[in-house]
Amino acid sequence: MSLFPKLTVGVVALGMLATACSSSAAETTTTVTTSPTTTTAPPPSTTTTTATTTTTTLPPLVVADTVNGLPGEAGTEDRRLIGIKIDNHPSSRPQSGLQEADAVYEVLVEAGLTRFIALFHQSDSEFVGPVRSGRPTDSGLMRPLGGPLQISGLQPWVNTIFRRDGTPLIGDNGATTFRMPHRSAPHNLYTTTEGIRQYADDRGMDDIPPPPLFSYGEPAPVLEEAASITFDWSDQPDVVWTWDEEQYLRFNGTEPHEWEDTDGFKGQLVTDAIIVLMARRYTASSPDGSGSSVPALDTIGSGEALVFHNGGVLAANWSRPEITDTFLLTDADGGIVVVPPGRLWIAVFPDNRTVSWE
Repeated sequence: MSLFPKLTVGVVALGMLATACSSSAAETTTTVTTSPTTTTAPPPSTTTTTATTTTTTLPPLVVADTVNGLPGEAGTEDRRLIGIKIDNHPSSRPQSGLQEADAVYEVLVEAGLTRFIALFHQSDSEFVGPVRSGRPTDSGLMRPLGGPLQISGLQPWVNTIFRRDGTPLIGDNGATTFRMPHRSAPHNLYTTTEGIRQYADDRGMDDIPPPPLFSYGEPAPVLEEAASITFDWSDQPDVVWTWDEEQYLRFNGTEPHEWEDTDGFKGQLVTDAIIVLMARRYTASSPDGSGSSVPALDTIGSGEALVFHNGGVLAANWSRPEITDTFLLTDADGGIVVVPPGRLWIAVFPDNRTVSWE
């Protein structure tokens, strides 16, 4: 039995360097193992046969012209990206649609909580949410990607920031958004990517593909093992990611962080790589004192970064001169740090808090 009613597009159209560990960098050794050659003593008057050693060649790395470097179905690489602001209050879990996003930004908001911006370029989801309101940091993160951000609403002075930056917004309009009965407001507003795309088309929003978030390719070998990563965002329970030899699994404290689809099926949130952008935290306020002040992070300039992939970590730096630029990751010598193509989780993390790993 479905937990939620089936949703159709027609209905909608109507109605992701802190203080580092002190362990020294371990030398990475790659061992290539081939199948052994076995010789069996033949019986008299027989011919000796030597087994053949077979070498498996891995397929070449494919990097697509998409926001996360992964290929999509024909036509999806040339369309706009859309962002959706998603709640992370305990009452909003399990969320929906995060498991289908091409990349996710995680950003600090009030009360020590975080919220997510799910990015959909070559992927889609028929059920995403709960959708929540915009914050000043969101505008800078979305601006270089070109596409609109679906939100539930925002304070007037924050709306002024989006307008100044030229970051398109879509609010709770009843055409792209709908309420669900299984939760109470404000944690019950949902959307669908197809509905957002149609809405953007109908209003003549730019349909230009986004630039890649990072430089993609075969990454450098990790310098230090990092099978368990702990994010001390605030006084809220830590966020922990664990490497299972294939991907990273997310936990809130010790509890698996789950997603849920429209049929009530649940799974744990996972990602292929985690990028940490250390940024200065400040309090953003209206110039005239109206409304309420909110936490924000400075994503223009430069800072330290961490790249977690394949169970290890690389130290890096990020730079971004202008709001229209994407983040450039470089090493200590100024060389570009390459990220493996895959579904990405990007933590815009306060530089006065701690990320630790083991």
